[in-house]
Amino acid sequence: MRTHVVDHPLVAHKLTTLRDVRTDSPTFRRLADELVTLLAYEATRDVRVQTVQITTPVSPTTGVRLAEKPLVVPILRAGLGMLDGMVRLLPTAEVGFLGMVRNEETLEAATYAERLPDDLSGRQCYVLDPMLATGGTLAAAIRFLVDRGADHITAICLLAAPEGCERLERDLEGVDVPVTVVTAAMDERLNEVGYIVPGLGDAGDRLYGVAQ
Repeated sequence: MRTHVVDHPLVAHKLTTLRDVRTDSPTFRRLADELVTLLAYEATRDVRVQTVQITTPVSPTTGVRLAEKPLVVPILRAGLGMLDGMVRLLPTAEVGFLGMVRNEETLEAATYAERLPDDLSGRQCYVLDPMLATGGTLAAAIRFLVDRGADHITAICLLAAPEGCERLERDLEGVDVPVTVVTAAMDERLNEVGYIVPGLGDAGDRLYGVAQ
């Protein structure tokens, strides 16, 4: 597994405002959208392309086009807040959905819904999950995609914790598929209830409010 922390002033600037407790949900959604597009630029460096011949107004030349339609998979519900920023950069991508919930006592992830092709053989997938905290949810999502045949997976996260990355490495041991995590920052640690410190709180609640 490869982890790439995007070191860019614009990424750091937007992330700082996302962290601020005073940032309201509409502003949080807008900034998360912008930040994901910046992260997606880095995350798609290995997107598959093919050579094509075209003619410009001046002469023939050789260029590249996407070789296939990548599959973007937001993890519900917080991953939905990252979807628009991702497909803005990859408008031809197909979108699947994976609903996973973390048990707040055991911190284990379980799948409660999915809308994905049964066969992902040879597909390049981009998983959207705002917080790589304990790592259980993302590891389960990646294994789900690998079991369906995906052969190249990149996860885009706003924030990550060292404990989550370590668990991801452990849980994906033996998975013979390239996995990359692209994140805006590697934070200090997890607290006693599995939240990233300093983090930005619950990404889903800050994107959409607390459903009563």
